[in-house]
Amino acid sequence: MSIKRRSAILQAVRASGSCSITELAAHLAVSTETIRRNIQPLIEEGALLRFHGGIMLPEHAEEPPFQRRMQVNREAKWKIARLVRERIEDGDSLFLDNGTTSAYVADALASRSRLTIVTHSAHIAHRLASRNGNRVFMAGGELGGEDAAAFGASAIAFISQFKVRYALLSVGAITRAGELADFHLFEAEFSRAAMAQADETWVVADRSKFGREASVKVCPLAAVDVLISDGPPPEAFAALCRDAEVRLIHPSPNLS
Repeated sequence: MSIKRRSAILQAVRASGSCSITELAAHLAVSTETIRRNIQPLIEEGALLRFHGGIMLPEHAEEPPFQRRMQVNREAKWKIARLVRERIEDGDSLFLDNGTTSAYVADALASRSRLTIVTHSAHIAHRLASRNGNRVFMAGGELGGEDAAAFGASAIAFISQFKVRYALLSVGAITRAGELADFHLFEAEFSRAAMAQADETWVVADRSKFGREASVKVCPLAAVDVLISDGPPPEAFAALCRDAEVRLIHPSPNLS
């Protein structure tokens, strides 16, 4: 790796404290494979630390994991959140899961009023409760230490009492086969329970999720009504969406 490439990588990570592999590859106009090769020596010498989905500076290692993940693909998540806000109306009811993209959506929805929000995320509940006449219902259960979200049978039983217009899911991966997947069984179970209580299922996922693999299947693509992303997916995946009658929403090319 050249000194120039090393300097560019470190400068990019210092600018935000953390970067995803995809974000860094796009910034430097190289492949993700090249970035993975380039960062390995920096990780080995301690100049960078790896975390799930990206890299960060060592001084940011003490930040809570959820806050670190909030910094990954920030601009992409804000684009998605704004697209959601344009389509959610005052008085709507929705389920929001515990993903970081959902947290950006919650921030964007701060200007809406009289929303009914059902969530298992303390971060989401804090962002939207007691604001503009909103009603926030927080599921109970065992609280995860990393992301302050409740899981388990009691949390699923709680949301089964509600019927909402939209279930907004920020899944961990959208596989090459066109399936939604997550990294933990409890997350997948909770997502399926939320989908069962909603008129429509919207997936909010940045482009780094396309073609990504995860070990736990959530549902087939055909179970989704709308997919909102920060840009168009690869053509092969767009074809899968058309076949499954999934509506794709992303910024216009001149706005992305």
